[in-house]
Amino acid sequence: MRVAVEAGTHSPWISRLLERCGHEVLVANARELGLIYAQGKKNDKLDAENLARLARLDPRLLSPIEHRGETSQAHLAMVRSREALVGARTKLVNRVRGAVKSFGARLPKCNAESFHRRAAEHVPEALLPALEPLLETIGSLTARIRGCDRALEALPRELYPETALLRQVGGVGPVTALSFVLVLEDPSRFSTSRSVGAYLGLAPGQHQSGESDPQQRISKRGDEMLGKLLVQGTHYVLGPFAPDSDLRRHGLKIAERGGRNAKRRAVVAAARKLSVLLHRPWTTGEAYDTLYNVPRAGADPA
Repeated sequence: MRVAVEAGTHSPWISRLLERCGHEVLVANARELGLIYAQGKKNDKLDAENLARLARLDPRLLSPIEHRGETSQAHLAMVRSREALVGARTKLVNRVRGAVKSFGARLPKCNAESFHRRAAEHVPEALLPALEPLLETIGSLTARIRGCDRALEALPRELYPETALLRQVGGVGPVTALSFVLVLEDPSRFSTSRSVGAYLGLAPGQHQSGESDPQQRISKRGDEMLGKLLVQGTHYVLGPFAPDSDLRRHGLKIAERGGRNAKRRAVVAAARKLSVLLHRPWTTGEAYDTLYNVPRAGADPA
């Protein structure tokens, strides 16, 4: 039979279970179900009835989504665990720096990996009892993150060799490449590479009515973690130490237009273009050309 369920915590597991039993499963996108959430009265019974009516009338009204496979979900959980560890370490580092500042002192600039060692000798003596446990925890988190990095570097070599094609693009490391492959899972889902940016929430929303079509902010409806990784990669591409490339020129050209938010718009636009550049070599298997749009010496100008 046809079964309609709403996307949620258990929907990946229950949808796979129902499909193995031979049923057709429609996983409704909760963000698009205005018919359910706009009502003044809402309960589980009414939700189930509305899902059933929509599934019978036209499944497209459910804006159905397709969950990734169990293996991809498990590997993506490893990436998200690393992200959680990095986030926890960042909060603790900021806490230590803030506490030291309140005593009129400052800690030296250093990367997060060496922070627990370098900061210890600059902490005021009166703060040591309060901050030593935090520094020890930061050191433990750093060791855990290194272990995750080693595992995530080995995983693509064994199971996801296509990430090597993605890492040809500047600003894309092993974690970003693996996350991109795991989140999209199947590149053939997208008819064109340009649609990947919209899928990841990096394209502007639309609210057109008649002659009115105001410019909207990006939708941010895609995978939050992957969006952050692409933006981080873009910051490197537009930074002072990145080599010349079409992507860098594209972002800097937008930033040169000026305005209060020019740099922010440039980063978002470059991140959207980066998602397109990552999808392209994945589908074609071609080597990435950093200056594809630059005329080569001796080439026919026509």
